[in-house]
Amino acid sequence: MDTFEKQYQRIKEGKGFIAALDQSGGSTPKALEAYGITESEYNSEEQMFSLIHGMRARVMTDAAFSGDKIIGVILFEKTMNAQVDGMQTPEYLWAKNIVPFLKIDKGLEAKSNGVQHMKDIPDLPKVLEDAKAKGIFGTKMRSVILENDIEGIVSIVKQQFAIGKVILAHGLVPILEPEVDIHAKDKDKIEKILLEAIMAELDILTEGQSVILKLTIPSQENLYRPLIAHTKVLRVFALSGGYSLEEACGLLRKNEGMIASFSRALLDDLQAGQSAKEFSNSLKNAIDKIYEASIT
Repeated sequence: MDTFEKQYQRIKEGKGFIAALDQSGGSTPKALEAYGITESEYNSEEQMFSLIHGMRARVMTDAAFSGDKIIGVILFEKTMNAQVDGMQTPEYLWAKNIVPFLKIDKGLEAKSNGVQHMKDIPDLPKVLEDAKAKGIFGTKMRSVILENDIEGIVSIVKQQFAIGKVILAHGLVPILEPEVDIHAKDKDKIEKILLEAIMAELDILTEGQSVILKLTIPSQENLYRPLIAHTKVLRVFALSGGYSLEEACGLLRKNEGMIASFSRALLDDLQAGQSAKEFSNSLKNAIDKIYEASIT
């Protein structure tokens, strides 16, 4: 069995969750501030990314951050290209039995028809070839649904699947993330339309193709059970979407078959000024809670 097949089986059958360590340029200052590092402590983009990589490396090298409970990690491009403990980040993660993914979207367009589509991804084939060469298993791309607009919801899903097919053609597995804003009016109705739109696109995928879905935890418990059971869905991940760790885990436990892919909810209690023991304890507490919610 080659590495890709091992990673495929790991994602398909592994017990645990996906850590999202993929804050990009726009969200990095907020992530650093939450970690206890203010904008006054760095003077350039290079320094900013060095600090966020230091935080991520601290997380990834912690003893609590292991393949026992974490089956995958979503990385930002600069993190993929950096080193952790003297190894390229994807190589370091796979040595811990953790499958590496790459965030490839370049942010969101302005709202149109109640949704925010992804911006164009320049040089997408080159990005995918580079990721594959560096040991990346799959990719992630996010768009957002804000309002109950059928045309907008369907167009978001079509964009996700269209780019997903390009990713599949390059030998990578796409994580499609049409996020529903947790504060959206008629969230439950939006999610039912979203489910239908995703099912329609899945049914026209080529035989043998599989995608991963990363979705907001639905208002109706187990709404996404048909997706979890679908032969062309490798796994269904849940995003925390602004919920606290406790809220996200509580909601996730009510949705059998979904596993967490949390970012803020995973990192919320970590601080730059914590001692090694305090940091590790805080990280372990979050990992344990997310893991238990993902396997319930």
